Amino acid sequence: MDQKHKLRNKYFNLRKKKYYKIDRKFFSPLINLIKSNFKKRDLRLSLYFPSCFEIDALKILEHKYMNNRNILLPAIEKNNQMNFFIWKKNQVLLVNQFGMLEPLKTKSKIPNLMIVPTLAFDKNKHRLGYGKGFYDQYLNKYLKKFNNIITVGIAFSFQKYHKLPINNKDVKLDYILTEKGIY
Repeated sequence: MDQKHKLRNKYFNLRKKKYYKIDRKFFSPLINLIKSNFKKRDLRLSLYFPSCFEIDALKILEHKYMNNRNILLPAIEKNNQMNFFIWKKNQVLLVNQFGMLEPLKTKSKIPNLMIVPTLAFDKNKHRLGYGKGFYDQYLNKYLKKFNNIITVGIAFSFQKYHKLPINNKDVKLDYILTEKGIY
């Protein structure tokens, strides 16, 4: 079993054991980042629908500042590529082949602020995902064309690991948000 696989098991079990519900205050540092980097109409924020003891990224929508913003959710296409589609709170979601909820596939949009699910992270802002590479593939493809995509991993502070094993396909995040603040 390789090191990443062992770490995935360890941090999935740790997150499951120590998980707790967050409130909207968790996202206050991110709201400040959004206010300082985006005009209200320019924001295209990608979230994910939480599962498996992930932090509830949708809690950010409880901030008044997030009313009437362009929210995107990921969906997996037939070619195993991930794309993002506009979604409104309480709009219908479909179950994909992995059992994850995703929006209706209309015209895809490219986010300029991406909230990325995170199993573990390190001080260098590398993240450990679930191993399918959807986010890294997407970012490797679009960061070459659009270097203005800000990436934010969200996790609990107990998910920090000293130095994650990385390879040339792993994308370093711009920020990590935990209950202790934003790095």
